[in-house]
Amino acid sequence: MTASPETTVQTEQTLPDTTSTDPSTRVVELRTQHGAGLLGVPGRGVRLSWRAQSDLPAASQLAYEIASGPEGGAQDSHGVVRGDDSIGIAAGLDLAPRERRSFAVRIATSAGWTAWSEPLVVEAGVEGLGLNARVVGIPSEVGGPVPVLRREFTVNATPAAARLRLSALGVVDAWINGVRVSDALLTPGWTSYQARILIDTVDVTSLLREGENVIVAAVGDGWYRGHFGFAYRKEIYGTSSGVLAQLEITDASGATTTIATDETWRGGFGAIRSAGIYEGTVIDHNLEAVGVHEPGFDDGAWAAASVIDTDLSLFEPRSAAPVRVIEERPMTIEPRADRVLLDSGQNISGWVRLVVRGKAGDVVTIRHAEVLEPSGALHTAALRRAKATDVYTLASGGEHVLEPVFTFHGFRYSDVVTGAEVVSATAIAISSDLAPRSTFRSSDASLDRFHSNVLWSQRDNFVSVPTDCPQRDERLGWTGDAQAFAATANTLLDTEAFWTSWLRDLEIDQTDEGGVPSVVPDIIRREDMLMGGTPTDNMGRAGWADAATIVPLAVYESYGSAEVLERQLDSMRRWVAHLRRRAGDGVVLPTEPFQYGDWLDPDAPAARPWEAKVDSDYVANAFYVHSTRLLARAERIVGDPAAADELDELARTVADATWARWGERAVTTQTGAALALEFDIAPAERRVAIADDLAANVVAAEGRISTGFLGTPLVLFALSHNGHIGEAYRMLLRHDAPSWLYQVDRGATTVWERWDAIKPDGSIHGGDMDAGNSGGESGGMLSFNHYAYGAMIDWVYRNVAGLAPDPADPGYRTVHVAPRPAVGIDHAAATIATGLGELAIDWRRDGDALEIALTVPFGARAVLDLPVTAGSTVSIDGAAAPAEAGTTLTHGIHHLTVTQPAVAGR
Repeated sequence: MTASPETTVQTEQTLPDTTSTDPSTRVVELRTQHGAGLLGVPGRGVRLSWRAQSDLPAASQLAYEIASGPEGGAQDSHGVVRGDDSIGIAAGLDLAPRERRSFAVRIATSAGWTAWSEPLVVEAGVEGLGLNARVVGIPSEVGGPVPVLRREFTVNATPAAARLRLSALGVVDAWINGVRVSDALLTPGWTSYQARILIDTVDVTSLLREGENVIVAAVGDGWYRGHFGFAYRKEIYGTSSGVLAQLEITDASGATTTIATDETWRGGFGAIRSAGIYEGTVIDHNLEAVGVHEPGFDDGAWAAASVIDTDLSLFEPRSAAPVRVIEERPMTIEPRADRVLLDSGQNISGWVRLVVRGKAGDVVTIRHAEVLEPSGALHTAALRRAKATDVYTLASGGEHVLEPVFTFHGFRYSDVVTGAEVVSATAIAISSDLAPRSTFRSSDASLDRFHSNVLWSQRDNFVSVPTDCPQRDERLGWTGDAQAFAATANTLLDTEAFWTSWLRDLEIDQTDEGGVPSVVPDIIRREDMLMGGTPTDNMGRAGWADAATIVPLAVYESYGSAEVLERQLDSMRRWVAHLRRRAGDGVVLPTEPFQYGDWLDPDAPAARPWEAKVDSDYVANAFYVHSTRLLARAERIVGDPAAADELDELARTVADATWARWGERAVTTQTGAALALEFDIAPAERRVAIADDLAANVVAAEGRISTGFLGTPLVLFALSHNGHIGEAYRMLLRHDAPSWLYQVDRGATTVWERWDAIKPDGSIHGGDMDAGNSGGESGGMLSFNHYAYGAMIDWVYRNVAGLAPDPADPGYRTVHVAPRPAVGIDHAAATIATGLGELAIDWRRDGDALEIALTVPFGARAVLDLPVTAGSTVSIDGAAAPAEAGTTLTHGIHHLTVTQPAVAGR
């Protein structure tokens, strides 16, 4: 078995001599816990992970050795460490600010030691207090022209190296000598600005030239002070926007020259007349500051920058990937009577890059929407106060390329109103730049399309923080959506550093009493939340606030490093302590004035989505039990095992009381039954009957799903974990509304917020809410790009493909291989880029045999649970094998055959 924080392995084998070699095994990738390719990462707490490959079937890692030293210099060994772990290993040292340190690793097998890995150079960043720069800006109005600041400077010799440290109160783009310094967007991204703001480090060596140089920065309002949230507040974090920049130029002798933002910078305004995340961008090219990127620009009409009083200790190095362009999609162009309709074919977050041919003074207006009305017009009602409109004024004739700045839109369709000719249009999709982690395909084209829809919804909503939607006047980091989707998110994209960053903000925004807000970063005020016309506290709501415990454990299980638990343990403790205080002497939680409950249950009143079939008090206490058990698990891994025992006892007590008060009625609903089974609320003697009744419910309803945001991630697991895989498939593959595949049949390319966002007759849901929660506007709550209902893709990987990490041996060190063919699904294939290497399966049912190709990475073991019947025979790599579950395979490519396999739904 592989070592992990939850499994202890005694390695008694004698280690090979350190001079012996194993040429058949090699370390192929060494990485840190930070986003790939980042410069200037946090220097403290560096952790290393690696992947290895071996041509020897029986090879395994017996020990490892890490070495480090100055880049290009001699490396010192950190010592030989026995063990087979290779994920999240503490490097044992901290990097000084700006230090570049090279790391390498080698591992020992029974055949000897591998060669050293290729070196990994880690460059530490600088915290705000370590900078000479100050935040500077010029007076500007929210929603008004965007300030542009510049500084000219001289470089005496071609630099050996140059780094730009860049951040802002707001969002910033920067150029050196007219070249944009980075492809990162919306820098520095959105964090809980009252406590931390990120600093990007950019290598700008190639942008500098000997002689006169110019650095320019434009600063938009962004999340910092622009209109944001459904209450449409402005200046949420501060009243002034400004840039923090420090250019550090090192010459061949090692001497450093620093150019930092201060009062010597000058600022003015140019073509960008306004730029808001919700509003869009207005650009008048007649007002371009011509020559602003060149030495000698006449800035006589500009003003000296002033220092904005800012606590520099708030600024810290970036650890997670920034937002970037992830795809460019050509759009179809359809001229209409008074406008031009554009279609990207895919709902995205981003904007349109438009090429037009026109004359001076032509105005080009682009609006955006996710879907079209039955009439063919853009459906913009769901945007609420988000204008999602970009406007350009041409300064000259000819062909022009038009793109907005400091904004993004959620859209598939756009329309263009202009007197100019539309030459071409490209949809620019943006997201936090997270590497794809998995692939999936099957014999069901609709299921494959829905998988794609879920992936796109994740990309479109992982824009700096995990938002709920990318289009309307919201785009907030709702904790309920995040916890429901975390397991699926971890499988689809490499989200470990992304979640680690966001969880820091969750802890920052916890109240002194441990309450967790409904959105992170938290910008909601009590008066903003009008549910049924009543102002509502957004703190501590069940299934939302429980993101404090659910997300860290989901990250740990998928990636295998205990760092996230170590970081979040105090936050988890504070949340469960908060629940215990609320329960007081009554054991269970009291009735709250408001709970979200099983939000958007398809049978709830359309205007009151919190009124689900299942009692919200039952839901709240079920999540109380679940969070308590998750904390107990975290205590055993990185905390206090004695506390874990007490927490488990508390959880059982609350579970029993919850069952006694609400259980029998609750389990008549799909969500209630799923919670009772998956959160272990029900007594052991009732589990079989509950599962049977849930399955009967599914059969009677012909697979109709009747769960909301909290039940949907659990219901398929509740069925399959209790012997009802056929009923789970019946629900999964249903096409009639409400269902997942109904959305596909209606042309969806992302996941809808409401099951019936588009009705069977083609009409669009009104989205109205009772008294609204959008600051007195129409109250519409309708999005065609919410990932919450896509949480079932985690189940698809674990059951359709058949690949699941072992919770007790996380990070796919131990993987359960349990594919489940079904009527209508006779082929599936998946890959997952685990921390150990690529895990892959490709199975096909051909006649009366199931053929499986399985790839297990080095360092992992696969435990088989094949779909056998009483008449099945099993062969592995051509040899007969036991049919019962539990056979273990090590790394390599394996071929498995199962005759007369079990087929769900047959």
